[in-house]
Amino acid sequence: MGAGYFGAYLNWIVSPFFVDPWVYGWMAPFAFVLIGFGLGLFWAVAAALGARFPNRILGLVTLLAAVELARGYVFTGFPWAQIGHLWMGSPAEQGAALFGATGLTVATLFAASLPLLARVWGTFAMLVLIGVALGFGAMRSAEPVGQARAITLRLVQPNAEQHLKWDPEEARMLFKRQLQFTAEGTPADLTIWPETAVPYLLEYAPEVAGMITSASGGNPVALGIQRVEGDRGWNSLRVLQGDGLLSATYDKFHLVPFGEYIPMGDVLQDWFGIGAFAAQLGNAYSAGQGPQVLDLGPKLGKVLPLICYEAVFPGIPRSVERPDWILQITNDAWFGTLTGPFQHFQQARLRAIEMGLPLVRVANTGMTAVIDAKGHVTHALPFGTTGYLDVAELAAALPPTPYAKHGDRAAFLLLFGLLVLSMAWRRPRFA
Repeated sequence: MGAGYFGAYLNWIVSPFFVDPWVYGWMAPFAFVLIGFGLGLFWAVAAALGARFPNRILGLVTLLAAVELARGYVFTGFPWAQIGHLWMGSPAEQGAALFGATGLTVATLFAASLPLLARVWGTFAMLVLIGVALGFGAMRSAEPVGQARAITLRLVQPNAEQHLKWDPEEARMLFKRQLQFTAEGTPADLTIWPETAVPYLLEYAPEVAGMITSASGGNPVALGIQRVEGDRGWNSLRVLQGDGLLSATYDKFHLVPFGEYIPMGDVLQDWFGIGAFAAQLGNAYSAGQGPQVLDLGPKLGKVLPLICYEAVFPGIPRSVERPDWILQITNDAWFGTLTGPFQHFQQARLRAIEMGLPLVRVANTGMTAVIDAKGHVTHALPFGTTGYLDVAELAAALPPTPYAKHGDRAAFLLLFGLLVLSMAWRRPRFA
C-alpha cells in the first residue's frame, strides 16, 4: 500500500533520468521502484508493530503517524508526500501555523480512524474536527496581514530546458536573456535569478559580475551560481551590488542524496582511495556550513535563503534567527512538467504558513511567485513561460506562529496522546 501511495505521488522521480535518456534512462525504473518500496517500508513497519497494540486501528494510526514524523529525519530526511499535505489548497492548511505539516498528518490520521472505531458517533466526531479545521482556516485567512514592505523586486524566469541548460551556445543565450530582463525598465531594488542561473564560474570570469550589476543599474542582484575553491564546489546563492562587488554568499547545506552528492563519498576516498564520488575531489557538491540569515540592509531587510530542495524541510526556518522574509531559488526543470514542480511549490508555500513569513520563490521554469505570510499567492508567473515578474511591494511578516515558536512539539504531544489512547482503548466498536 505504501509503495503504491509513494509511487503514484512521486512519479516525477523518473524525470531527471530522462534529461539525458540515452545515458541515464535505464535507471528510471529502478529509481521508481526503489523510491516507492523504500518509503513503503516505513508504512510496513507501522503496520507490523501497530498490529501488536491492544487496539489495532489506533495502533496502526499511531505508528503510521510516528513513521511519517521519522521520515522527515531518517537518512537526512525526506518529508515529501506527507499525508497531512492533502489539505493544501483548502482553509484547513492554516492548521500548519499551529503544529506544522506533521501535526496535520497526525490529526488527519486520527480523524480518519474515528468512523472505524464507532461508525455513528465516530463519523460525527470526524466531521466536527474537519469543520473546526476549515472554520479556523477561513477565519485566519480573512485576518489582515499588516503593512507591506515598500520594496520593488524583479523575479527572472529564464525557462531553460534542462537538457539544453549547459549547452555552450544555449547557456550564452540564456545568460544574455537574463541580463536583458534585468536591464528592462526601471531597476528594481532587488533582482533575483534562479538556482544555477549563471553558466560561468565567477572565480574565473570576474567580469561577469560587473555585467550583471551594470544591467541592474548598480542595484543588488541575488542569483544562483556554482562556486569553487580548490577542488571543492558548492551550489550557492550570491548577492552582488555596486560594480559587481560581493555582498553576501550562502552555500546550500542540505544537499540531495545521489543527486548532488553520494552518501559516504568522501569516506570512500579517505578509506579506500575511491574518488569517483568524493566531494573533496570535485565529483559532487560540498555541503555549506548551515542555514543562515543574510542582512541585505534596512530597506530589503533580513532574508533566509533556501536553495531548491531545502524548502521541503520545516525545521530549517526555525533553526536561525527570525528573518523578515524567505527567499527560495530553484531549478524545477529536473522535476518534469506534470506533478513535481507543483508539489515542490506547495511545500514552499507551507513554509510561509508555518512561519508566518512572506516567501519569494524564483524558479527556472516555474513556479515563480510571491507568497504572503498566510500562504496566499499574491503574484505569479505562469509555469513554463519565459519572462520576469515585477513586484511593487512585499507582504508583511506576521508575529511568530505557534509552530515557529515550538516546532514539532505539538505534533509529538498529539502523537503521545494517540499512543496512550491506543493502549487504553482495547475494544474497537463497529457500530
